[in-house]
Amino acid sequence: MRALEPLLGIALDALRTGAAARGGPLPAGGPETVAAHVRAAAHPVLPDHGTGPETALRTLVHALTEGAADPAEPLCAAHLHCPPLAVATAADLAASALNPSMDSWDQAPAATALEALVTRALADEIHTDGDALITTGGTEANQLALLLAREAPTTPGPIRLITGANAHHSLTRAAWLLGLPEPVTVPAPAGTLDPAALDEALTELGGPPGTHLVAATAGTTDAGLIDPLDDIADLCHTHGARLHVDAAYGGGLLFSDTHRTRLHGIHRADTVALDLHKLGWQPAAAGLIAVRDPHDLDALNHRADYLNADDDTDAGLPDLLGRSLRTTRRPDVLKIAATLKAYGRTGLGHLVDQVCAQAQRFAELIDAHPAFELYDTPTISTVLFRPTHATDHHIAHVRRHLLTEGTAVLGRATLDGRRWLKATLLNPHTRTTDLTALLKLVEEAAHAKGTTPR
Repeated sequence: MRALEPLLGIALDALRTGAAARGGPLPAGGPETVAAHVRAAAHPVLPDHGTGPETALRTLVHALTEGAADPAEPLCAAHLHCPPLAVATAADLAASALNPSMDSWDQAPAATALEALVTRALADEIHTDGDALITTGGTEANQLALLLAREAPTTPGPIRLITGANAHHSLTRAAWLLGLPEPVTVPAPAGTLDPAALDEALTELGGPPGTHLVAATAGTTDAGLIDPLDDIADLCHTHGARLHVDAAYGGGLLFSDTHRTRLHGIHRADTVALDLHKLGWQPAAAGLIAVRDPHDLDALNHRADYLNADDDTDAGLPDLLGRSLRTTRRPDVLKIAATLKAYGRTGLGHLVDQVCAQAQRFAELIDAHPAFELYDTPTISTVLFRPTHATDHHIAHVRRHLLTEGTAVLGRATLDGRRWLKATLLNPHTRTTDLTALLKLVEEAAHAKGTTPR
């Protein structure tokens, strides 16, 4: 640890100087300019004789920070990419320094115990007497949901995935990876899965109970919309289908007394994907999958004599191989645990309420502005808008213009057959003046030379 201490000061100083050199949410100049700066800093990548840790750290951390898309900047609002809490970041550093590996108890004694406590506590937020596993994020959690459905004792044969057209790409990709039949996609005409279309699809597919897995979404990537979870759960019950809810984005609403009712019905799901590096303000990665029936996890049990020998587990040493598909994995539980203890439900709920309120305020500013069109009132913290009378081509050009200038980072989404600019507000420190400034930048970019609508 003595060798680490002086390097921490260098890293923090390089973070400060790099951010100052960048001067905004994104480096200006586009990909080639950024790549040139990184090449200059990294060259030579593998020298015959090293520069020493101080110079290497200062040079590369500065370069990476100067060339970063910084989620701590209020005008960096394109993606589900949050500014991590300081306590979580510090805990993540400690986890790296200790470097426990979560694949056997003798490599991670305390981390094993902490992970068991935290996963049970978070599972209880959804399912009484359920369980949860830590994952790298929503993609791994969705993959595990399909695997557990395929391997469940109640599944009589090959399982078929049914998703809405609004579902995250990782679900269909997981079906391909696991060798499942081609998923059935049902319409999501207003951005959310249509229960009538789902009922029709389940009726048409038929088959014995347990052969279908319906995946609903609580917080779509494009617009932050939430499927009608209770109605979907009713249909799954009627047709004997298994239910998974991808709540990678919306799951954070569980911390808020004000907004958790938006997730009504989520407790009826067999599995739920959560992602705390979104509405949980964790450094990536910090995902979970919660299961209603802990016995579903039995499918992950595996034996490797050098990690979980029978005589060791019989003697009481915890078996970790069944807690993940990965072998070596970081103790991501430490940053999550530190955050839960530091902020509690009330503190995290307050952060959720703040970003949801910001989204409402931003929507009001857009709706009142004659130069912009608002898609709809935001459900969580995602706001879609577009310059009035702009073409789709022009909107894409405006977004790239802002990226190249390094002044604002906005996403893009296509709904109702039109392209929209997307602001995903995950920074609790964003002010109304920041939102006003963002609109001004977009308006100026829309009228800038070379970006006139055509």
